[in-house]
Order: sequence, then C-alpha cells, then structure tokens
Amino acid sequence: MTYYNTSATLPVVSTIRNARRCRRLSQRELSRRAGVSFKGLQLLEAPGHDARLSTLEKVADGLGLPAAGVRWVLEHYIGEAPESAFCASMLMLLDGFDSWKIHLFDFVDAFRADPLPALVRTPPIAEMEPRLAALLASTVDALCAEQGSAPPGWSAGVAPLPRPWFVSGVENLKASALLESPVRFRRRNVFVLANFLSRA
Repeated sequence: MTYYNTSATLPVVSTIRNARRCRRLSQRELSRRAGVSFKGLQLLEAPGHDARLSTLEKVADGLGLPAAGVRWVLEHYIGEAPESAFCASMLMLLDGFDSWKIHLFDFVDAFRADPLPALVRTPPIAEMEPRLAALLASTVDALCAEQGSAPPGWSAGVAPLPRPWFVSGVENLKASALLESPVRFRRRNVFVLANFLSRA
C-alpha cells in the first residue's frame, strides 16, 4: 500500500483544490468523475490527510489528466539525488527564503565533490522565488563552467530579474558587487562578490 503524506506540504492540498476549481467542478462532481467518495475527496483537500497513491491517480483521472502521471512524477521525485539542484530548490521553498544559503551551498559542495550530471539535470521547482531561481541557475552555470561541461538546458530558460538583486544585502558592498559579479550572475541581474562560490 503506497501513501503520500499531504500534511508534509500544503501545496498538494491547494493544488488539488485549485485544479478542481479551475475546471469549475464541485467536490461532488469530481468525486463522481474520479470514483472516490465525497468524504474521501473532502479529506484529500484538507491538510493533514494521508492519501493513497491510487486515490491520487483516480483524482488525476477525474480532472482529465493521465492517472499514470502521478506515479511517474512520484517515481521521478524519489529517484532524484538529495544533493541535486532540484532538491535544493524544494528545500528553499519549504524552509523559506532565508534558508537559501544552507541549501545552495550544500548543493555547491556536493557538486564540486562529485560533479554528476544528475545533480543538475532536473530544473528547480516552478514555484521557487524568482530571485532564488536566478541565483540557482547562475550558480549551476558557474559550476558547470568550472567542470568544463555544458550547463543543463533548463538554466537557459531562467529569465533575468526585472530589477537588480544584490545578494549580500549590504549597502557598502553594492559597488564591489557591480564590479566583481561574474557574467553568469550578472546576465540574470544577480550581483555577487567575486568570491561568492569560494569556501573558506
């Protein structure tokens, strides 16, 4: 029996609810289409409920999505390396904006220790804060350049920020960041000091 813990992440709950509402379906109509009980669907849309994978597949089917996609996404996620850029992005999302230093540099250390393509293969989670997505993509580009390898295709799709972001947040360092920021960061309007990826 496979379960997915929706209490671990509220976006799953709101995603099901939002998908249902976008399709203008009531809970009763979706439960009928999915072949799950009305009460079961109510529980699925409530935080703190552990849902069976088979129930999630039925709901996906009721929403007009391929039911097998749920299993594929879960298997893909479970197969992801915990030190990957994707997992770093997920941890930043779950732990909040201010956690980026820990998760970004854990990823940097892992990639430098063993520069496996799998660590940068999967793009960051789509809900990631734009500044952090730009920072992560720039970091991936810089690390791949260090290794003499091509960056993953997804990084080219990460757009520049509409306004400059000075990562240090220290007013006195802005001028230095403007001068020193490597091109891989600068082109996304992210400004860091030249030693940003250096470890003491």
